[in-house]
Amino acid sequence: MKPKTGDAEITSPVLDFLQQLHREFSTVKEGEVATYIPELAKADPDWFGLCLVTAGGAVYEVGDTRQEFTIQSISKPFVYGLALEDNGRAATLQKVGVEPTGDAFNSISLDLVTGRPRNPMINAGAIATAGLVAGKTPAASFKRILETFSLYAGRPLRLDQTVYRSESETGHRNRAIGHMLRNFDKITGDPASVTELYFQQCSISVNCRDLGVMAATLANSGVNPLTGKPALRGEYVESVLSVMGTCGMYDYAGEWLYNVGIPAKSGVAGGVLAVLPGQFGIGVFSPRLDVHGNSVRGIRVCQELSRRLDLHLFNRAPSGKSTIRVKFTGAEFNSSHVRHPQDERILRESANSIQAYQLQGHLSFTTVEPVVRDVLEQSTGINYLIFDLRRVLNLSESAGHLLHSLLLKLATLDRSVVFTNHQHLPLLRRMMKSKLGAKFDDIFHTFTDNDHALEWCENQLLEKHSDTRVLGVRIKIADYQLLKGLTAAELKVVESNLKARSYKQAKEIISAGDAAREIFFLSRGVVSIYLPGEERHRLASFSPGMCFGEMAFIDGSPRSANIVADTDVECHELSRENFDELGRSHPALKIKLLEKLCLDLTGKLRKANRELDVLE
Repeated sequence: MKPKTGDAEITSPVLDFLQQLHREFSTVKEGEVATYIPELAKADPDWFGLCLVTAGGAVYEVGDTRQEFTIQSISKPFVYGLALEDNGRAATLQKVGVEPTGDAFNSISLDLVTGRPRNPMINAGAIATAGLVAGKTPAASFKRILETFSLYAGRPLRLDQTVYRSESETGHRNRAIGHMLRNFDKITGDPASVTELYFQQCSISVNCRDLGVMAATLANSGVNPLTGKPALRGEYVESVLSVMGTCGMYDYAGEWLYNVGIPAKSGVAGGVLAVLPGQFGIGVFSPRLDVHGNSVRGIRVCQELSRRLDLHLFNRAPSGKSTIRVKFTGAEFNSSHVRHPQDERILRESANSIQAYQLQGHLSFTTVEPVVRDVLEQSTGINYLIFDLRRVLNLSESAGHLLHSLLLKLATLDRSVVFTNHQHLPLLRRMMKSKLGAKFDDIFHTFTDNDHALEWCENQLLEKHSDTRVLGVRIKIADYQLLKGLTAAELKVVESNLKARSYKQAKEIISAGDAAREIFFLSRGVVSIYLPGEERHRLASFSPGMCFGEMAFIDGSPRSANIVADTDVECHELSRENFDELGRSHPALKIKLLEKLCLDLTGKLRKANRELDVLE
């Protein structure tokens, strides 16, 4: 996944991580290629591919992911799913159990009490399962298997005739198992035909990407996330994953479930398929096998993925909601800083490059990956990225690694990432400080709330347009927004009723509870409105040209908030007495001013309503 930005490409942090694992484990030379099936012995021991496919359809692949090999025992859970669909659970359980054995995959043994193979993942159970696939003839049964596997993979698969012949010519042990099953009535009809069907299902040609997609289909309740087509009825997915979890890795299954904690299945051609339900599927291909018949690199990769990304099945955080609660741009939701019209025009044209995400719930690799993917898919339009963490319950190290990687990638393109409401997640700051080192102060931006973060992003945008802005200039009376459109004579009347005022930085201009005796016109500097109380919560900030203190001035109620000078401030004051006098001396002018005040207030109310709609 490589969204383009001009001449630059932003690769996903997930892909970066897979590339790191590929480099790390490419040096592993332990294990031997399977030789008991002659055709498998021809595999290059250095082939190595990794593929991760999410339940949402994102595909990340590294290495030899398009190298064809035969599916071998990885076919077993998929054929078991077919048997469940064709016969139901009860009838299938009459023929094949679900208990782990601790025995090797090719052991010749049946349950002493029931006479059944102990589970569908060992060869005896898989042969019995193949005999349960619907079809009037063995050819029809195989056609059904091949078509179903193709649904899982999202592309037409084929039988590798060479490997099939090699399996058939050397599969005497499996034929013995077939005859034993026939003796105990666990398969019906000719055992040779059923055993040949089993050889065929193991000889279907796939690649590492196919394994990832097939695993993701199981993770996605049996529906292929790339094609949207169902491959297995959802009610049987849990049964398939259960036997994969307890029996899928043969006599290594218990240790696998304990250490890795992800339902998985391996094959002697070097494939490993693993499924994290509801999240994603993993495919690994490397022909070097350990003593259990599992891919050495495949096992190591899955172990590292589980450890570094917190993937253990029994360590899942509660979910049920999307990690992205709300998403909006700076054009849809502004800061509370009321700006000069010239600045507002600049922001209207460029504030879409501010993108904010309000996240929620438990942040782990599996919940943050879709967020990172969403950012990268629209990265061409993002200059400032805000992550609001107020509703996040906790943050794992794997989620922190993804966020750190995303921050670095965007920083190299001169993009900024801002975190807000993060105080309850100290791990985020510690990780960023440790990993960013000397860059920490320059690129790790944090604010206590969204409003100040949005204002900072807006200011950064406005700074880039400084040549078109009027910075630090005193606004003339005729340029006050409330007075625009007045005639020269009307302006002269208003000006005669104004009184110049100046306030030092941090001076409280208006105090909550005071009588509203004046309205202010801001000539120079910035002021902010705060609710009274111990915690200063900013309601709005005003730039030159704006008026403030008008609400209480209009209805005559006491002041409801404090207004403080953020900088040294110059303004003009229109007193209640002078405004009332205008009503007697120039009533039409007073009415015009009241109309402008009402329009200004309704504009602010409509803006608030629009922003509420965005949040909803």
